[in-house]
Amino acid sequence: MKKAIFILFIGLLCSHFSFAQSSVYTPGAQNLKTREWFTNAKFGMFIHWGLFSIPGSGEWVMNERNITVKNYSRLQNFFNPIDFNAHEWVSLAKASGMKYITLITRHHDGFSMWDTKYSEFNIMNTPYKKDIVKMIADECHKQGIKLFLYYSLLDWRRTDYSYWTGRTGQGTGRTERGNWNDYIQFMKNQLTELLTNYGTIDGIWFDGYWDQMASESKDRKDNDVRIDWHTRELYDLIHTLQPQCMVGNNHHMTPLPGEDFQMFEQDVPGENTSGLSFQKISDLPLETCATLNNSWGFNLTDSAYKTPAQIVKLLVASAGNGGNLLLNIGPMPNGQIQPEFIDQLNWMGKWLKTYGESVYGTKGGYIKPQKWGSLTQSDNKVYVHILQKDAGTIQLEKFPYKKITKAYLLKNKVPVQTVLKNGTLEIPQQTVTAEDPDQVVVLEVA
Repeated sequence: MKKAIFILFIGLLCSHFSFAQSSVYTPGAQNLKTREWFTNAKFGMFIHWGLFSIPGSGEWVMNERNITVKNYSRLQNFFNPIDFNAHEWVSLAKASGMKYITLITRHHDGFSMWDTKYSEFNIMNTPYKKDIVKMIADECHKQGIKLFLYYSLLDWRRTDYSYWTGRTGQGTGRTERGNWNDYIQFMKNQLTELLTNYGTIDGIWFDGYWDQMASESKDRKDNDVRIDWHTRELYDLIHTLQPQCMVGNNHHMTPLPGEDFQMFEQDVPGENTSGLSFQKISDLPLETCATLNNSWGFNLTDSAYKTPAQIVKLLVASAGNGGNLLLNIGPMPNGQIQPEFIDQLNWMGKWLKTYGESVYGTKGGYIKPQKWGSLTQSDNKVYVHILQKDAGTIQLEKFPYKKITKAYLLKNKVPVQTVLKNGTLEIPQQTVTAEDPDQVVVLEVA
């Protein structure tokens, strides 16, 4: 009896030690290399596209209209994006100055955009019958654009998802309560497919963790979840299959062990105007994800397109915090990208040909973004992004450098007369217009 108790005690101790060890995460050399690349990339394209595009009411239409699983499944028979062209999509991202694409592979409606063996609810069972993920992956690899894959942790369709404890998807007509562990295994199986059959994948972008959290407010405690998401099992699987692959989770809280970058939804790091990004900035690589209008998925009635000035402000404010901007498009159900999106992205591509030096490969400035604009820095150059009209003289207090060897406008090399006195640098007022919304003053420092 005593021997049995001792063996049991040792077993429990080993189990506890194993659990404690599993909570420690040390990224490998390949992962760190991807992180470095990611930090320098600064600009990416988010693509929200799937069955939810058909009704033209955004990606949450199933939940917002309480469409039952039976009725929503009929959309599978309508999805036939005959105008989709992977080459054109990836070429647009590249021409826009974007360095990576994050593609929706499975959103909250549970529809898989690839040839999966683990769900009949997938692109191969539509009239289109072509693997969207494969076409995008092949084109990204061909054009030198890195690929991240968005994968929803929650599912408004499956019965083995713990929908009865979730905050969304309560009106989809499910009554059976399946086995949660079966759902975890299902996700592992699908992630294995995505990380085995589509070449190099540099990131997995998780979403939906918040569906099982007790609340979504500034008072919410981290890790306040109703179920066990098995996150480390999922993260370890990803890092085992592709060691360079970064893991991020849009849970709006402090990063969990095993995560490689931190995202902020509809806000630059450190801000929370949309009420979703109250988490503190971590030491991980950072990313702002934002929409070009007010919708992620295609929305027929949403014409609130961001102006070039607003997009530039998002990009340089993100960079000013040391982060990236992942800018979203919601293509139409036929596979075409809205011309308004194309126009704005092409404008950004032209802008970056002139101003890319002040964005790519930079780190955040010594002060956080201000009302007038942002600072970025690379080697011995400080880039002052002046975005506010009539900002007057810009004063940079506690300027960390003793000497300005050169000061000029990035766009045309015209000298700018600056004054550095008693640790405060003064830059004269610059002319900001809608056509030229960011007056970048380059300071060469010593």
